[in-house]
Amino acid sequence: MNFRTPGPFPPLILDDVRGAQKMLSGVARVTAMEGSRHLTELVGAPVHLKCENLQRTGSFKLRGAYVRIAGLSPVERAAGVVAASAGNHAQGVALASALLGVRSTVFMPVGAPLPKVAATRQYGAQVRLHGHVVDETLAAAQQYAQETGAVFIHPFDHPDIIAGQGTVGLEILEQCPEVRTIVVGMGGGGLAAGIAVAVKALRPDVRIVGVQAAGAACYPPSLAAGHPVSIGSPTTMADGIKVGRPGDVPFDLVRDLVDEVRTVSEDELSSALLLCLERAKLVVEPAGASPVAALLSDPESFRGPVVALLSGGNVDPLLMQRVLTHGMVAAGRYLSLRLRLTDRPGALATLLAALSVVDANVLDIGHVRTDPRLGLTEVEVELQLETKGPEHCEEVSAALRDAGYLVMG
Repeated sequence: MNFRTPGPFPPLILDDVRGAQKMLSGVARVTAMEGSRHLTELVGAPVHLKCENLQRTGSFKLRGAYVRIAGLSPVERAAGVVAASAGNHAQGVALASALLGVRSTVFMPVGAPLPKVAATRQYGAQVRLHGHVVDETLAAAQQYAQETGAVFIHPFDHPDIIAGQGTVGLEILEQCPEVRTIVVGMGGGGLAAGIAVAVKALRPDVRIVGVQAAGAACYPPSLAAGHPVSIGSPTTMADGIKVGRPGDVPFDLVRDLVDEVRTVSEDELSSALLLCLERAKLVVEPAGASPVAALLSDPESFRGPVVALLSGGNVDPLLMQRVLTHGMVAAGRYLSLRLRLTDRPGALATLLAALSVVDANVLDIGHVRTDPRLGLTEVEVELQLETKGPEHCEEVSAALRDAGYLVMG
């Protein structure tokens, strides 16, 4: 997503965020702060999870969308609003508009997850499916705004949006006044910028760490260049932070106020999502799990108490299934092996007995007999195993080799 918003805008200050907090009273939930014993043990200091995945519409996006739309003039409200989004921003704009009595139109990609499309419609927006990538959807929304006079509601590149997102920072300071580090996922930078404005004004000693997916990390090169730059085609499962260019407005705030920007891999995102589900009993989308991924990747580098912001929980069930499988593999909980056996009665039973001894659970078995690389009496067996972690994977492989099997990985 390569978004641009015209400026300039006046600089954002703490009073703007406090004003947004008053505006959101009774609209946005003050979401829970949950302790994580597992992450606390890993980091060696208290770790708390700020659960914006439990916010109305399932993410923090309602905050900024409501503040932005509430600030429109009566003439602008009468013209309606339009947005482009594959998910969270769409739902935030739809609900905010409904609460304020403003007509909303949301453009979504043709391939947007059906639950997100249905939720956006249920919140009251007129949904138009256009384009197969968000850039095409964005262009359609902007053209609609030009043709109809509807106000385009940017997902992150506007002071009102940033002020609304910054209310999360005020809540963090109220709920965890002893916090020393806040870790937050970053796409275009609106959430991190808003939190930084609020937190640094009140507690300049608090370290703020932004986290981007390695395949969509537009901030590191932009910060190095001193201005927003595009990275081309971002690639990541974390669609909530899949942005190809920082916003012009949040970039200056991130540059001046965010202490560090880190990147995490797809494997780390998968493992973090799995951890949130298994250990914290929280459904979190990949973008929302990015702060946890950063903690898992380098736990000793964070000064506690730490607050990791779970920014959203709107994950498509099909993606959840794939991500969980990916996370299980990354955590060493699945093992795929290929072996060659003599094609005779009882050979497979003997193999399964060997696996039973090392307590590996067989999920699936495949046979190949027609590969020209196989001898006349050979069969290749492909195994999908459920294991207990990386050490158990090594134990299983070693046991099979010790039993005389050719393990091909």
